[in-house]
Amino acid sequence: MKVRLHIGKVFLVMLMAIMITGCSTNKSSSKSGNEEGAVSTEGGSLVIVRLADAENLDHHFMNTINAASVTHGKVYEGLVGRDENADIQPLLAESWNQIDNKTWEFKLRDDVKFHDGTPFNASAVKTNFDRLLDPNVNAPRAGVFKMVSEIKIINDYTVQFILSEPFAPLLSILASHEGGIISPKSIEKFGKNIINEPNGTGPFSFKSWTPGKEIVLVKNNQYFGKKAKVDEVIFKIVPEETTRTSMIETGEAHIAEPLSVTMMDTVAASSAMEVYRSEGFGTEYIGFNTEKKPFNDIRVRKAIAHAIEMDSIIKGVFNNVGKKANSLLGSQVFGYHAGLKAYEYNLNEAKRLLAEAGYPNGLKTILSTNDVKERISLAEVVQSQLKGIGVDVEIQVFEAGTFIEKRNRGESQMFINSWRNATGDADYNQYNLFHSSSKGPAGNVFFYSNEKVDQLVNAGRIEGDPEKRIQIYAEAQELEMQDAVYVPVRVIENVAAVSKKIEGFRISAAGYLEINDVRIK
Repeated sequence: MKVRLHIGKVFLVMLMAIMITGCSTNKSSSKSGNEEGAVSTEGGSLVIVRLADAENLDHHFMNTINAASVTHGKVYEGLVGRDENADIQPLLAESWNQIDNKTWEFKLRDDVKFHDGTPFNASAVKTNFDRLLDPNVNAPRAGVFKMVSEIKIINDYTVQFILSEPFAPLLSILASHEGGIISPKSIEKFGKNIINEPNGTGPFSFKSWTPGKEIVLVKNNQYFGKKAKVDEVIFKIVPEETTRTSMIETGEAHIAEPLSVTMMDTVAASSAMEVYRSEGFGTEYIGFNTEKKPFNDIRVRKAIAHAIEMDSIIKGVFNNVGKKANSLLGSQVFGYHAGLKAYEYNLNEAKRLLAEAGYPNGLKTILSTNDVKERISLAEVVQSQLKGIGVDVEIQVFEAGTFIEKRNRGESQMFINSWRNATGDADYNQYNLFHSSSKGPAGNVFFYSNEKVDQLVNAGRIEGDPEKRIQIYAEAQELEMQDAVYVPVRVIENVAAVSKKIEGFRISAAGYLEINDVRIK
């Protein structure tokens, strides 16, 4: 096996004797009562230990749910948000009205201030979206709001979003981290530069960031809504998983995420912690750079897809945590195509396609992944399976930030990746991952281009009839599968190790850590 490690050390902790069937399947780590008479109190420091640091703390530049989980709904808030059932609810806006198919009006709260004391008002909303959409700022998240042609101030607490074309999923985007409202003073201070000192309206304010080590937030006692239950939140970066879970055992931490399937039974057997599990919007997949040899040939991509036996991977690598995917849309996402068929396992067809593409004796390629245990294990199984058609795979493992940078620059050939889908709407997946205008950091790391798919994605954005939108996205997903842009792996489950000393923690379907209601016992 060829494995090139591009990180200082990668620990492959494989607990082969552990069967995951004994794992907890709680949807929440919260208990209805306190254990052994423990009393839940407000205050204290909540410590969350995580695999990777945020790449930045600016929602206009933020490309990962990992980073957004630090600030979204905690420091930054949007005009609207989502409740526990993922339904859209008022937040910084009290109400909204779609005046016509290109005009949305929002009535804003008049009792909100940013953490720096600046009043929240219509001018602040306009300042945010003007910055996000300014081509000179070149914010990577600008594309998701490119249909916004003007933010029109009606009065101090009323704004209108004037669109260049109808955009059906506007509220879903406004509820995601891209819709987070930043203090105008911070925008004035940092301008075109990335804001790494976040200043919002949320229940927590920013205290400090030591890159690679920790991010600290503190309770906002002037928050207009329901106040946080803890005084402080510390996000610590701890790359080694056994260390993360040990910190919960010793009481040094309360939440450890992500949690690998190989550690789930160990956590479930602990007297100090338990396993949190919930189904997410996102999916995990094996992607191809369609502009890079040999994957610029559709026959090679199809051959790989036919040569991977996914049922054994779901069972052997993931121990049935997360169901097998047939699309890059999770089954809870609006627009999911339940009838989509992935490529069947067929080695003879795979060999035929390779020979037709000019590789009768196979080929050599590189499969890259970040340093997550399951993904390394998945890479190793794929490496073994592809030997069956003469494909010699070299595995490259990178720490998360390096992996993202190389993937976004198009330097990967074949890669293991995920897309969390922050909005629960197909548009967020389809436009970001498959539209030709989204190549690179915006999400289309396949560097894929199909004019018909572009047309369908554009049509899905402007169509107001939900049933017609579903049909549009079904056709787009069919074309993407025909082009073998990716191999779907599984629908992601959100999994974390959680101390029995806390209650009220959850992970949203989008993958955001929800901690505003957490109490420490």
